[in-house]
Amino acid sequence: MSRLSANGAFARVLTFALRLWMRRRGLVAGLLLLVLTSTAADIAIPVVTGHLVATVSEAGSPWDAFGLLLGLGALSIASKILSYFAIIALTVPTMRLAEAEAFQRVQRLPADWHANAFAGSTVRQITRGAWALDDMADVLLLALLPSMLVLLGTIGTLTAFRWEVGLVAALGAALFLGLSLTLTLFWVAPAARLSNAQDSRVSGALADAITSNAVVRAHAGEAREDERLGRVLSKWAHRTRRTWRRGTWSGLAQNVSLWGLRAAVLGGALLAFVQGLAGAGEIAFVVSALGMLDGYLRQIGNHVRMLQKSVNDAEELVDLMSATPEREVARPPAVALPSRASALAFDHVDYGYAGAPAPLFNDLHVTIPAGQKVGLVGRSGSGKTTFVKLIQRIHEVTDGAITLGGVDIARVPLSDLRRHIALVPQEPILFHRSLAENIAYARPGATRAEVRKAAARAGAAGFIERLPKGYGTEVGERGVKLSGGERQRVAIARAFLSDAPVLVMDEATSSLDSEAEAKVAEAAERLMEGRTTLVIAHRLATVERMDRILVFDSGKIVEDGAPAELMAREDGLYRALRQRQTLAA
Repeated sequence: MSRLSANGAFARVLTFALRLWMRRRGLVAGLLLLVLTSTAADIAIPVVTGHLVATVSEAGSPWDAFGLLLGLGALSIASKILSYFAIIALTVPTMRLAEAEAFQRVQRLPADWHANAFAGSTVRQITRGAWALDDMADVLLLALLPSMLVLLGTIGTLTAFRWEVGLVAALGAALFLGLSLTLTLFWVAPAARLSNAQDSRVSGALADAITSNAVVRAHAGEAREDERLGRVLSKWAHRTRRTWRRGTWSGLAQNVSLWGLRAAVLGGALLAFVQGLAGAGEIAFVVSALGMLDGYLRQIGNHVRMLQKSVNDAEELVDLMSATPEREVARPPAVALPSRASALAFDHVDYGYAGAPAPLFNDLHVTIPAGQKVGLVGRSGSGKTTFVKLIQRIHEVTDGAITLGGVDIARVPLSDLRRHIALVPQEPILFHRSLAENIAYARPGATRAEVRKAAARAGAAGFIERLPKGYGTEVGERGVKLSGGERQRVAIARAFLSDAPVLVMDEATSSLDSEAEAKVAEAAERLMEGRTTLVIAHRLATVERMDRILVFDSGKIVEDGAPAELMAREDGLYRALRQRQTLAA
């Protein structure tokens, strides 16, 4: 993700927060009105306090001033309490909206983005950013805004008392704010940005090791993972310690400057008193105003530090929201697919991975009729998987076109296209949800009877019904509670339920034992019936019953024909690969 400059970070994050807040303009307007009311009451309190002291010193009746003082206090408290309720009504929906939109964006980011991202880091960026929005609303609307208003109002009243005292207060406040902003933006914020980035890496490292715990235990790698996490945590500790120390030194500098301001303003007021230019009431007003000025300036320093922290915490969320999602339609205007479109064609397609020295496919041209069963074979990296991903538009072609049922898939909305393609991967991924939910994921509105029928056709009904909770059994993260063969049959049941006209299978039996392989192969045969089927084959014996085989080599289809025809070619690549596997077996 891009790294933002200090000013750029504040501008982008605050713009992002403002965009969310403006969805509740009425609530924000009411909140600002309450803040202004509370602030006006706070500014008036020192003035009334000075009047009260002057009245008492002149032996006058204090009760009117006393009642006004109590009324202002009650107004300030009531306005603050109401503003707290208003901020709750604003912040909770804002956080919910931010997390929902971030989740929606992540779900729609390209496969390349997900391949380079840690799931744990992404989750941390979203949740930390959402809580940062809570802090930001509190700081900006309930703390920093009223503090600035009180500061300006107090300086105004001090200027009305004596312009020299007001000028000293204004210059001192400006110097204090300039120092606070400079230290925060250009000294503390860069360190905080680095510590947050490392915090995300800690989450990623934890999630990576925990989700791969079976591999860790299988290879006695606990100590190695402890050491690896220790290195990540050490760097986190170093960066976090530096950030906190800079924050502490920044706070010290601000406190010292505040004491200088206090001494200058109070000294000026006392000088006026000694010269007979101010009475006891005026001195009481200055002391009260100075206490308020000092308190609010101190709060402003803290608020700026808190704002800086919340901006840093939200930076990665804002970066995430600026990432470019997959395009529903790559070449407008959008068109619809025929209901059972299944004939595929690559029409002079070019494609290359970003950063690769040369394109993988160059002028690739092949046609697959509806209902044909095609095996895709070749050495690792020859283009088999990319061929299938281009059909799913996980990657977009550089040139040429891919058609499904005669329609250019670049003009088809992704949701429509992918509903036409059922996928049974080599390593099925299941949600930590019930078996029924996992099967029905292909068609959310499916009835329980339809789910059971799909499971029966996939050969999964037997083991599911033997489970204590049957179709209500939760399968664990990524389906770890099931065996490899059981996961494959659930994936096949999901494909049956989708009833898509195009089927892609990535050697669904390659990692199974012979008994599980036979069951899965039988279910796969039933699934292929009546569908255009592409089988990525690692073990070539599994494609001997295909109608046709495409042999890939370095991004080119070097052989194309029926299995028997390709085996008959004495110098053919398919024959050589097949014989090599037979000898190895």
